[in-house]
Amino acid sequence: MTNTLHRQGTVEELEGDYVIFTTTAREITKEGSGPKIREFLRICQKYNPINTGSSKKGNLLQDGMEVDELIAGLGDGATSAAVFTDLDSLKKVIGELIEADLGISINVSGLLDGVQECCRAGGTERHSVEQSLGFWGANDQLPERDVLALNSLCGHGLVSFNFIHKMIDYVKMRRLTPEEAARIMGKSCECGVFNTVRAAKLLEKMLLEP
Repeated sequence: MTNTLHRQGTVEELEGDYVIFTTTAREITKEGSGPKIREFLRICQKYNPINTGSSKKGNLLQDGMEVDELIAGLGDGATSAAVFTDLDSLKKVIGELIEADLGISINVSGLLDGVQECCRAGGTERHSVEQSLGFWGANDQLPERDVLALNSLCGHGLVSFNFIHKMIDYVKMRRLTPEEAARIMGKSCECGVFNTVRAAKLLEKMLLEP
């Protein structure tokens, strides 16, 4: 299970939200995986992801972070992820990864039909499917839907509800553009799976609400 499965939103919103990342297994594929993980991110970078990161190194939205520096610092078993907003780019990434045959697990979070389409375009079938069952318990304590949609763009919850409310207020007061607020929020998501394009669209929609 990956925390990127808990992203909230309508089908239309999720059509522009795909996360691809690597995983390794201790005593099976972790040893010697550093070069493979670095190659994974190099392949992703060819197709212009909107965000890239590693939970131990940070993401490219953070000030001073350069992609070459990020990739060079990844060792065996490091997490690495990239975010894409369209299936065409994701198809190309998956196709090239299939050809590279790196020998580590590649995971994709997104709408099931879209992910399956990308796999088949590359000449393979997905290995398995995992789905989130949503939030259980005192759901009445959760914030409004749009805030939850922004918060779940960082699976570790590092973009807090209060911070999101502050960014919404700044956008509505015209102190920040939706794109500026989305980038600021994305800096907090260490592993780099925050989709700033989708976040900006959510904020733009809030501007039209009373």
